Amino acid sequence: MAITAAMVKELREITGAGMMDCKKALNETNGDMDEAVEFLRKNGQAKAEKKAGRIAAEGVVDTVVSADGKTASIVEVNSETDFVAKNDTFKTYVKAVAQQAADTDAKDITEFLAQPWALDTSKTVEEELKSQIAVIGENMNIRRFEKVVSEDGIIVSYIHAGGKIGVLVEAKTNSDSEAVKEALKNVAMQVAALSPKYTSRAEVDQDYIAKEEEILKAQIMNDPKESQKPEKVIDGMIKGRINKELKEIVLLDQVYVKAEDGKQTVGAYVQSVAKAEGVELEIKKFVRFETGEGLEKKQEDFAAEVAAQMGQ
Repeated sequence: MAITAAMVKELREITGAGMMDCKKALNETNGDMDEAVEFLRKNGQAKAEKKAGRIAAEGVVDTVVSADGKTASIVEVNSETDFVAKNDTFKTYVKAVAQQAADTDAKDITEFLAQPWALDTSKTVEEELKSQIAVIGENMNIRRFEKVVSEDGIIVSYIHAGGKIGVLVEAKTNSDSEAVKEALKNVAMQVAALSPKYTSRAEVDQDYIAKEEEILKAQIMNDPKESQKPEKVIDGMIKGRINKELKEIVLLDQVYVKAEDGKQTVGAYVQSVAKAEGVELEIKKFVRFETGEGLEKKQEDFAAEVAAQMGQ
């Protein structure tokens, strides 16, 4: 498979590795992007993916939370340009989509698009989308939605940068006081800023742990000095590095960004609020949407620049 400059650029964005290292990785893996990422990591030339490396599409993420905090929705609607994403007509439409999602019983986007549009039941959600495309004059897409219902607590939302990132946080609690809501809003801001993958360690897939252990062991064995250490020491090193990584990707284990001592974890922060307020408070889940996450956008000029540097 021919390795293009655009592929090299994409791998660089994902891994932060050098240009020639990326080209070599793609050649070694016959252009398979996921295998190339793993190749670079095993050779110590890239860190674990902390966020999707293909974020490029424009649009808006929005949320709706019911007055009692028991039901919430989050949606992502894409547009072709940032200009349209900032348009008030587009934003009003996205808010209506979010409300539709909060009221829906659809299990996936296909069911959602086929449902009657709440503001005009003579049309489906998809038909209303086509109408909006005609009005706004630009291709649009309702990409995804999620509805969250709390049986034993409340849900709060947070929108960052005018809709670039949206977050829902659900907590089990016996209180809906302003102090509790503020704490949950702080947690939602944490999720927006640091993009954890899991709420607690209990959610972490053991297959993921096994794969990380395999990669870390490969890194150590490829290091002439580290590979000479006793197997027990190497196992301890791997466990230590896994633990460090989990503190980055597990929400409750992350250092709370507003911690005055720079050490308090999110879990400890939530417990401190619960104790101060004399209430039950436990983070159950979060949902984080980032506009264009995982989508690609043409950037021919930069690809051409990379090609020139590579002598293609």
